[in-house]
Amino acid sequence: MKLQFSGEVWEWHGPSPYHFVSVPEDECQALHDVAHVSHGWGMIPVTARVGHTEWPTSLWPKDEGYIVPFKAAVRRAEHIVVGDVVTVTLTVRGEA
Repeated sequence: MKLQFSGEVWEWHGPSPYHFVSVPEDECQALHDVAHVSHGWGMIPVTARVGHTEWPTSLWPKDEGYIVPFKAAVRRAEHIVVGDVVTVTLTVRGEA
């Protein structure tokens, strides 16, 4: 399964700050349909792409949806800061 959407980058201000983009509701529903590929804590392994940068990651469940974590290396490579709207392409890994 491959999904593409745009979303705003936001920062979680916990003890270990991290940046995310929330997956829109329609795409979350499509992901629920393949949730059988989920690994620990309801996470779904994906390959994410923004611009020219691609990386393996897992979608984190949040508020009955999913969020895409953005590593610092990805943000640096694509010059992404909090508040930017980015286009994300996700490819679900491990589908049966």
